Amino acid sequence: MSLLPSFNPYALARSVLFQMDPEAAHDFTLGLITRTQNTPLAFGYTQARIDDPVDIAGLKFPNRVGLAAGLDKNARCLDGWQAMGFGFVEVGTVTPLAQPGNPKPRMFRIQERQALINRLGFNNEGLGTFISNLQQAKCRRQPKHAQAKDPAHRPMVLGLNIGKNANTPIEQATDDYLLCLSAVYPHADYITINISSPNTQNLRSLQSDAALEQLLSALAERRHQMQTHFDKTVPLFLKIAPDLDDAQIQVIAQALQRQAQASPKASWGVIATNTTLSRQAVLGLPHANETGGLSGAPVLEMSNQVIRQLRQHLGPHFPIIGVGGVLSGTDALSKIQAGADLVQIYTGLIYKGPALIREAALALQKYQTNAA
Repeated sequence: MSLLPSFNPYALARSVLFQMDPEAAHDFTLGLITRTQNTPLAFGYTQARIDDPVDIAGLKFPNRVGLAAGLDKNARCLDGWQAMGFGFVEVGTVTPLAQPGNPKPRMFRIQERQALINRLGFNNEGLGTFISNLQQAKCRRQPKHAQAKDPAHRPMVLGLNIGKNANTPIEQATDDYLLCLSAVYPHADYITINISSPNTQNLRSLQSDAALEQLLSALAERRHQMQTHFDKTVPLFLKIAPDLDDAQIQVIAQALQRQAQASPKASWGVIATNTTLSRQAVLGLPHANETGGLSGAPVLEMSNQVIRQLRQHLGPHFPIIGVGGVLSGTDALSKIQAGADLVQIYTGLIYKGPALIREAALALQKYQTNAA
C-alpha cells in the first residue's frame, strides 16, 4: 500500500513506493503523514476541501467523500486526512486488545487491475492507543463556534470502526463489540460495526439472521445506556460484505429496519461494502490466488449491486455509505446513482493519490448542483 504526500507529482511518488513491499510502503507513508501533519511540510498533500454539505444520519458532512476504514487502523493521521480535504474519515478497525494480525506477507498489489489483496487480520494497537491518538488530534479539539458559518471550518466527520479480537470465540464476539462501543462512544461521530472482514475466522457468520439480530439488539441496548450517560446520540453503521445474495441482503435490511423502528431517535446506517473473496476479475494474474480480501477496481460493480439491493429493501431515506472500487469521479458518482448517500475511498487513494479526493468530491458536487 502507498500514499505519499506529493512533494513531487503523485505518479512519481507512487513509482518509488510501488518498488517497495506493499505493507512496508503503507507503514512508511503513514509514518510520514504522522510526522508532517500540522507542520509546514504538510503543504505537499494539503488541498482545499470541496464544500458540498449534506445531512445524513443526523450528522453534517462537509462533503460526501470519505476515507474508508483499514488504512489508518490506529487513528494516527486524522489531521493529515483533514488537510487532504476529506469530508469524513473512518479509522480502525480497532479491537479491545492489541493484536499482530496474520503472518506476513499479507498485502499484495495487482496493478493490472488497480487492485489489492490483503489478509491483515485486524492488526492494531488496541483501544488504549487508539483513544489516545484520537484525543491528541488537533482537528478533534476545534472550538464549537468554528463549525458555524464558515464552510472551511466545518468539522470533518469521524467514524470509528470496531471489531473483535481474533482469539475471542465467535460465540463471545458480542462482548468485544460492546466493550469497544462503550470505549469509543464519547469520541465518535458515528461508529461502524465491522462484521464483514474476510480475514478474521468466522466473522462473516455474524451477518446471518439469528446472530445478527442478537448482536444488533445488544448494541442498541448499550448505545441507549451510553446515550443517556453522555447526553449524545451516535449513529451506528453496519459494514457488510459484497459476497451476499439478495436473500442475505434482505435479511440484513430487515434486521436494520427493525432496530431503526425500535429506536427512532437513534440512527442506523449501512456501509456497502467490504472486500470480496471473489477472484473472477483477476484470474490468472500474479497474486490472484493469495488468501484475503480483494479491493480496488474489480469490486466497483459488485459493491454497486449490493447498494442497489439495499436501497430497494431499505427505502429512500435509510443512510447508506458506498465503498469499493472508486478510482475516479465517475466511479464515485456511480455509487450515488446506485443509491448511496456518501462514498468512501481506500485502494483508489493508493493508486491515484490525494487528487482523487477532490476529483470525486467535485464530481458529486456538480451532480448535486445539476439535480437541484
